[in-house]
Amino acid sequence: MNEASSSIPEGVRVVDDRLVKVTDAAAKKLDSLCEREQSGSFLRVRVTGGGCSGLAYKLKFVEAPKKGDLMIKGQGTSILIDTKSALYLKGMTLDYSDKLVAGGFKFNNPNAKASCSCGESFAV
Repeated sequence: MNEASSSIPEGVRVVDDRLVKVTDAAAKKLDSLCEREQSGSFLRVRVTGGGCSGLAYKLKFVEAPKKGDLMIKGQGTSILIDTKSALYLKGMTLDYSDKLVAGGFKFNNPNAKASCSCGESFAV
């Protein structure tokens, strides 16, 4: 586990992977991306308005959590989720496929009633 994820800032709650589960394949890819990007030790997962279906997933490496964040401690990269996004993400599994066609991160979200063909946006 990296040093940044071992200390928990005030106002940040640690939650278990029932909020968002990260598969081994996704965790491995996140760790390699984090090391390559060197732009932060935490992965922020957000839901924003936009995309073909109305809501879009956003992933970004950040240096530190914000007050009010929910943290899922990973073996390497820890995940940060704001409370608003958590409402849309509860129960989601983040997976990764290295297939040439249809590869990349996969969002298996039980809250999504519809999603676009690229899998990067959804509707509830």
